[in-house]
Amino acid sequence: MPVDHRLSRFYRFGAGLMGLVLLAFGILGLIDKVGFFDTGGDTVAGLSTNGALSVLSVCAGLLLLVGMVIGGNFASTLNMVLGIVFILSGFVNLALLDGGFNFLAFRIQNVLFSFVVGVMLMFFGMYGRVSATLPHDNPYWRARHPEHSDRAVGAVGGDRVG
Repeated sequence: MPVDHRLSRFYRFGAGLMGLVLLAFGILGLIDKVGFFDTGGDTVAGLSTNGALSVLSVCAGLLLLVGMVIGGNFASTLNMVLGIVFILSGFVNLALLDGGFNFLAFRIQNVLFSFVVGVMLMFFGMYGRVSATLPHDNPYWRARHPEHSDRAVGAVGGDRVG
């Protein structure tokens, strides 16, 4: 994808927005000085937390901010990958809610937050990249249809010629 393509701004925005949310949650959890694997029910912004979850949130937030700085395909792919990780984390932690292996102090609110963040990251990563009706000037459509891309870009209204 060209560096200055308009989709790059969208991927950057998504990575930056979600990175800031996760970074803020992680920093607030670290400021609260909770134990690293404490499951005592300390909350930040309505979500339970501990030191390990705070550190993971800061790391994920910083990684998304790096994706925002780099932009382009990297930010899009990073958003999709981390979106999948957050959704999987939601399912795993849902299974561990009442067990002794709930080291990240997850509660149902955290599971829902993980699902929401995962879906939003997937949306920000897939936007303009995955659809049956991508416009013919879209770089992803052109990469998938190299035999039609030269003729389609010159067509009126973006419709394919031929």
